Amino acid sequence: MTRQTIQTEKAPAAVGTYSQAVKVGNTVYVSGQLGFDPDTMELKEGFEAQAKQVFANLKAVCEAAGGSLSDVVKFNVSLTDLSDFAVLNDVFAANLSEPYPARAAVQVAALPKGGVVEIEAIMYIE
Repeated sequence: MTRQTIQTEKAPAAVGTYSQAVKVGNTVYVSGQLGFDPDTMELKEGFEAQAKQVFANLKAVCEAAGGSLSDVVKFNVSLTDLSDFAVLNDVFAANLSEPYPARAAVQVAALPKGGVVEIEAIMYIE
């Protein structure tokens, strides 16, 4: 099975020793995305703005891999404050349609670079 790294300038560059995504066969593992604007590499202000930017970044990486958000089968979400969960659900609803993928969400003590939400994804492309 082939392994391919995915990279796009439409999403923030990796800030460490990782790839934006790795495609193995028909499965794409998308690294956790923060609310960075890919042009300025600055975090958006506030939870909702960061969450919306995270989805824009995820969408760009999914498209670079040959898929879309509708091909995601699982999201893993890390939040610094679970009281933002209702807003998170609104952002998910604005970006996805049924049938929804699987999802996990956990509260963490901190995220890199002061982010308040990070989302990673697993995508399956037929």
